[in-house]
Formats: sequence, C-alpha cells, structure tokens
Amino acid sequence: MSSPDLSALLNYATTSKSRLQSLYSDIHRQKHSNPSSFHAHVDWWHGTLKDVISRGWQGSDRPDGMSNKLILGARRALVDKLRYEGVGKPLGLGTTIAEMRRSNYLVPLSQFLTSKQSVYDSDWLPYRIASFVVGKPLWWAMEQLDIVRSEDSYTEPETWKKIEGDYVMLGLVVEAADTLDILRDGIGLSPADNLYTFEGFRREFGAKVLRGAVLSELDTKVLIKFLERERRVVIQNGDVIKFGTTKHDREITAVDRGILELKTAVINLREQVDGIQNKIEQTSSNISNALRQQRKSIALAELRFKKHLDDLLSKRLGSLHNLESTLISVETAAGDVEIMKTYQSSTATLKAILSHPSLQRDKIEETMDALATSTADAREIDDAIRMGGDVAAVDVGIDDTELEAELNALVEEAEKERAAAAEQEVVEKLHSIEVHVPEGAPVQAAAAAPRRTAEAA
Repeated sequence: MSSPDLSALLNYATTSKSRLQSLYSDIHRQKHSNPSSFHAHVDWWHGTLKDVISRGWQGSDRPDGMSNKLILGARRALVDKLRYEGVGKPLGLGTTIAEMRRSNYLVPLSQFLTSKQSVYDSDWLPYRIASFVVGKPLWWAMEQLDIVRSEDSYTEPETWKKIEGDYVMLGLVVEAADTLDILRDGIGLSPADNLYTFEGFRREFGAKVLRGAVLSELDTKVLIKFLERERRVVIQNGDVIKFGTTKHDREITAVDRGILELKTAVINLREQVDGIQNKIEQTSSNISNALRQQRKSIALAELRFKKHLDDLLSKRLGSLHNLESTLISVETAAGDVEIMKTYQSSTATLKAILSHPSLQRDKIEETMDALATSTADAREIDDAIRMGGDVAAVDVGIDDTELEAELNALVEEAEKERAAAAEQEVVEKLHSIEVHVPEGAPVQAAAAAPRRTAEAA
C-alpha cells in the first residue's frame, strides 16, 4: 500500500512546518523536563492516529485487503507510512504510543476482548494505578540504585520492543457506538428489530458507524464487546446478538432464536428474489441483443431460460410472503405474551394494594363513621364559639349615642388646643421683632412703639 496523503488531514493542514518538525522529533526525554509540551505532543498524535486508522491508511495483511478501522497496529512499519515530505519520519512515535497506552487512549486488543471489567473501571490497569498511587516512591528509589531503569532512559528502539502489538483506539470505538445509538433511535418496536446474527449486524451497521469507513470483522467484534460491556445495550450469546436495556432483555431465549431464524430466512430469501430479478433483467437484455443481431436460436434459448426464471421468481415470492406472514404472526404472539405478563403484574399489584387492611369494607365504614362524627363535633364547637361571641357583645351594653357625644367632645378639645398653639406662635414672633428708634426721638414715643404694634396686631 502506498503512503497515505497526510496533507489531507486537518491536523497537518492547520499546523506549520516548523511545528510539524517539532512534533516529528524524538520527545522521550520531555515528559518530566517539559510536561506541557509533551502532553500537547501526545494529544496531537492522538488525533492524527485516529484519522489515519479510521481512513484505513494502516494497510492490511488480510487476503481481502480490508484494514481495521478501530484498531491500531503498532509496528515499526507505521513510522515509514507516516513519513511527511520536508519533515521526515516521526522519531518519537514509539514513545507517543506508549504514553497513549498509559493514558488509556489505547487498550491492548487481547485485553479488551477478554476482560470482564469495563475500561472505565478504576482498576482496569492495575499496574498503572499501583505504580502511580502506591509504587512510585519505591520505583524512584529503585531507579536511584540502578535496580530498574527510568522511562526516560529507554531509547526509541527499546520502546518499540515493549509496545509492539494491536491496540483498540478507544476514541474511535466511542464515536462508532454513539453513531449506532443515533441510527437505532426509534428502531426496536418489534422483537425482530432487536435481533441480529454477527454477519447480519456487520452488514446492517458496518458501513454506517464511521463516516467513509467499513468495519472489518475484528472491528465488529470490538464494537459489539464495547456495546455489551461498557454501554450495556446488547447481549451476545454465540452468534446471536440482542439489543435491549431492561432486565428481561438481558437474556436470549428460545423464542429469540426462533424469531432470529425466521428473520434471517426472510433476509436470505429477499436476496434470492433480488438476484433472480437481476437475472431476468439481464436475460431480457440478452434476448433483445440476439434479436437485433438476427440470432433467433440464441434468443429462443434465452427466452426459455427467462421462463424458468419467471417461474422460480413466482415460487420464491410466494415463499417470501409466507415467511413474512409467519414472522409477523410470531412477533405478534411474542408481543401478546409480553402484554399478558404486564397485565398479570398489574393485576398482582392491584390485588396487593386492595388487600391492605385499611381498604377492607368494615374498616372503610368505621373510618367514614368516625370522620362524620368528628365533623359534627367540629361544627358544634364552631357554633358554640360564635354564639358565645354574640352574647359577650350584648352583655357589654355599649350605647352608640354616648360614643358619638364622647367623640365630639374629643374633637372640640383638639380644636381648642390648636387655637392656643397658634396664638402662642404669634406672640413669640412679636417678641422676636427688634425695634429701631432714631437718635433724638422722645423716650415716650420709643416706649410706646411696641405697645402700638401689639395693639395693632
């Protein structure tokens, strides 16, 4: 396989050449000396490798030439495939893949397919957890004594020897599972919609979950395992795959297998019908060509063959109709069973509620009688309180005429107080006025001035 066109990837198109040269350099000593740059480097390569894998640019050793779209084949040959014009080969790719493995971006394929624990469990990688949480000080001490080697001391070739193998690219699996969830939104109304064989599942979804990619057989196994263990939306038993999230759906019954067999037979028969129809169309074309060429014998043979195909098509269509009708009947019966189970459960629940002692007839009558008695008592008490209030008002004997006379007296007294206050205010103002007498004026006139002023006032 020729080298991929890396320039078509967004990561390359938006990255300067100088930056690419840095990303293609050997960075195995930068993890501790420059951690921010190191992790930015790993993130860039994470996105790049996802694009390379999903586009099938890794190549394949399979006879059919199909490459994996969810699995990274970590081989030294990958370094050559990622050579970029004007930049060279990625010298730190081994270190980058090792870090992606430690960060759980990559999961060893064999471990992914066989483990019963979810990749999101805290103890999925017990060695990694222990080395960071418990064993790091001990590991450092052993490094100082030259008992073990630090990560930075490994050369790139030595790192490749440690990490060579197949890895599940977890980000791509999550993307495929999310797309599948969207594709199945609204599907699953009938039991047959939730049942697939392995090949049926791959044929239905293999070319749809990743844009522009077709999943290989190994990719499909990885996706189904993720849906079963991490998402818990499917269950697989042998070649039977069943979608479902309820407790009842988490098992594959004999009814499920029977429905799946019918569904598979219907699918196969539809394919036969399509194949026969294509042959009939091709035969009709052959007859027309033979007649144009004046080759009547060939046209007659083709016509005879077409008659056989027409007869076969009629029989296959009849069989297909019968199978489809049977499948519908089986699905209806299976649905009726589920409905009856729901009815039975609802009936049992209702009986349990009605059997409660508080809902027995004698208890209900006793409770209602007590309620009526309490209501009557409350009404009597309320009437007594109201009557007592009316009696108390009469006993006081307040006369409205006396109240009005007392109010008028209070008003008159308030008016007198206001008049006295106004008169006092005028006097105070007069005392505050300063009288100026010209020099030489008679003393009697000066003394009489305030008096006249007061009288005038």
